[in-house]
Amino acid sequence: MVAPMGYPAPFGAPAPVVALPPLLGELLIARCGVAADVIERGLAKQREEGGLLGEVLVGLRLIEEDQLALALALQSEMAYLRELPRAEEIPNELIEKVPINFAKQHSALPLGRDGSGRVMVAIVDPTRTEVIDNIAVLLGEPVEPVVAAPTKVLDCINRAYARIRGGAELESSKHSSDDEEDFGQSEELVDMLDANDEAPIIRWVNSLMFQAAKDRASDIHIEPGERDVTVRYRIDGALREAKRAPKKFQPSIAARVKIMAGLNIAEKRLPQDGRIRRKMAGKDVDMRVATVPVAAGERITIRLLDRSSVLLGLADIGFAEDHLEAIRAIIKRPHGILLVTGPTGSGKTTTLYACLSEINSPDQNILTIEDPVEYQLEGISQTQVNAKIDLTFASGLRSFLRHDPDVIMVGEIRDRETAEIAITASLTGHFVFSTVHTNDAAGGITRLVDMGIEPFLVASSLVGLLAQRLVRRPCYDCAVPRRPSQAEVIELGLDPATFFAGGYDFPKVKGMRPPPVGTVYQAVGCRACNELGYRGRTGIYELLMINEQVRRLALDKADAGAIRNAGVAAGMVTLRAEGARKVVQGLTTPEEVMLMTAEATD
Repeated sequence: MVAPMGYPAPFGAPAPVVALPPLLGELLIARCGVAADVIERGLAKQREEGGLLGEVLVGLRLIEEDQLALALALQSEMAYLRELPRAEEIPNELIEKVPINFAKQHSALPLGRDGSGRVMVAIVDPTRTEVIDNIAVLLGEPVEPVVAAPTKVLDCINRAYARIRGGAELESSKHSSDDEEDFGQSEELVDMLDANDEAPIIRWVNSLMFQAAKDRASDIHIEPGERDVTVRYRIDGALREAKRAPKKFQPSIAARVKIMAGLNIAEKRLPQDGRIRRKMAGKDVDMRVATVPVAAGERITIRLLDRSSVLLGLADIGFAEDHLEAIRAIIKRPHGILLVTGPTGSGKTTTLYACLSEINSPDQNILTIEDPVEYQLEGISQTQVNAKIDLTFASGLRSFLRHDPDVIMVGEIRDRETAEIAITASLTGHFVFSTVHTNDAAGGITRLVDMGIEPFLVASSLVGLLAQRLVRRPCYDCAVPRRPSQAEVIELGLDPATFFAGGYDFPKVKGMRPPPVGTVYQAVGCRACNELGYRGRTGIYELLMINEQVRRLALDKADAGAIRNAGVAAGMVTLRAEGARKVVQGLTTPEEVMLMTAEATD
């Protein structure tokens, strides 16, 4: 009696017999002409050093690669191919769809179509079914794997890609702009491209990343549409279109980026996150890759993390002399909390790294928990959160307290538990850096109270709150001075009479280039700034020191407006006022300040 499929056998009935595949050693003896004592020698070596029996036998030169390939084919019930086709017999369209890095890493290569319409794919290890599945995804066609010897597969890969090297170029989508770069043209980048990375898709994706780094882009957005794929760069906070590619190349582009980031190229239904590390033009650039399924395919966002632009000192990120002095006094305290506030992309991580670099020394035990760890800092122990194993900000911070830290950095305070542990740490002799998402500095206090933290704990643990924004700097190659209207000057919070007379003498900032008295810079646009009118960004800051008045207001659960007014009365420079300073100093334009400080002044 046999049970139906999916149901257990009846009680007392014998279990169905499952035929196991023959052992590799048995096949080598029975079908490949290998002596039994050779297999025994291989098994003895395997017991000593481990590894796969076939690889051990080939390594000891006891069997040939062809014998192993035949045995693996018999064991997996796949076809065995002793001789591979010549390179010129393999269709170009198949080779171009499989990146050379993928082919070499997995020893797999499409050879051509058989009589049933399937693509024959030469592989070395038939047990790696995920490689077969990934090639089917890359090709967009059903595949039929065949087993071949590793050396022959590698030689065929080299010959096939060498044949199309420099020859086959992908079509360009046609655009009205005369200066649109053709799809398939690329800049050869020695420190990013390997000698064998000559497939057009690889060159195009590499050139995409290289051009983004060259243009100082912070993000690359690869967005599929109905007819084509649009690539946009975010440069100095503003998005602009960079390239377009025909729709038919979308799967290949997505697969190439996924391979570089170590993602599953067969998974298109779920979002994925990965990381790419490359050297571009002599700079080490890390790239965070995020994919998400959308209606027209998969959207990919790549964030470029240039180490030289993130690991800056406090004096290099736009602090005026008065703010710089105050910040340095705060971060040298033995205990307390400094909160940095601002929206996503406002430079909070850069500020925290600059603070840590300022106090980093052999006598300081500094621990950080971040999401993610953007750059590794020498001498600092950094942990990345991992929700899959329940390593959260709260759990990591709780563990940190057992490691005798002097300084702790928490990437973000998102919930009550994290806030309570951070406050406990600050009250027990540790200095804590962290961030919260609020529009201004005063809102950080009310945000903690809204999370459920007792006001007396907030008042006793905080030593300062720093709100910040990033504003674009004018391109000094093309910016021209202009005389602003009186209404503009008033909107900036400046006195027109004093401004036009040049009576303001604000604390100096590194890199300032003041325009003539009574004028501001106007962005124009030139080749040096890609016609944007701006080049680079600087920070504007609002530093709220926790004095007795602010502490009393926190205890009384006062609103953010009252706390803000108390800070201004004590000498706090608001974001709008700090922006006005930088307009006078030539570090930005009135339009940038109005745009970036609109929410903070509501």
